Amino acid sequence: MTPIISPELDDYIEAHTRPRPALFDELREVTYASMSSPQMQVGRVEGTFLKTLCALVSARRVLELGTFTGFSALCMAEALPEDGELLTLDIDPEATRIARSFFDRSPHGKKIRILLGNALDSLRSLPAGPPFDLVFIDADKERYADYYEAVLPLVRKGGLIVGDNTLWSGNVLAPQHPSDHGICRFNDRVNADPRVENVLLSIRDGMMLARKL
Repeated sequence: MTPIISPELDDYIEAHTRPRPALFDELREVTYASMSSPQMQVGRVEGTFLKTLCALVSARRVLELGTFTGFSALCMAEALPEDGELLTLDIDPEATRIARSFFDRSPHGKKIRILLGNALDSLRSLPAGPPFDLVFIDADKERYADYYEAVLPLVRKGGLIVGDNTLWSGNVLAPQHPSDHGICRFNDRVNADPRVENVLLSIRDGMMLARKL
């Protein structure tokens, strides 16, 4: 991931965002020591923003596509009530093993359930239940538009869908690779969808925020 703002400004943003508990620092260290693409991990600023969104919509049920090592799930789980639920989907057993080890050490980890497998298959197999208050999409970029269409019916009216990496290191301006085009398709789809209102934010690598109407 190529930064879209200067390192100095990024440091300033970090310094003016509420710090995460020490467990998150350890999770970051383990991720960078263990994973081949540690930059996939959501950062402190983005994680805190996700937690804030969950709090603002009084979320009780959250769906996440793309667990990785669990940073974002733990951030969002902090904002859920004691009987809240966060369902997170991923296909990587090693990444989710690390995530589970940290969930087990957090007082909020009991709110999180991991579902391992292909995300679209997992979505189709979900039992009927209350709608989700917030969905966070952070999985393979080529399928973002497919994920969006799959999750929108599962979100309550007034609920949020958040897409990560939606500026994709600036590659949305001149897309060349499949992942570039996947992000562009997603951004265009959301922006043209009368079922939501949306804003594209320049937080970290870009976040698309859509509210279901």
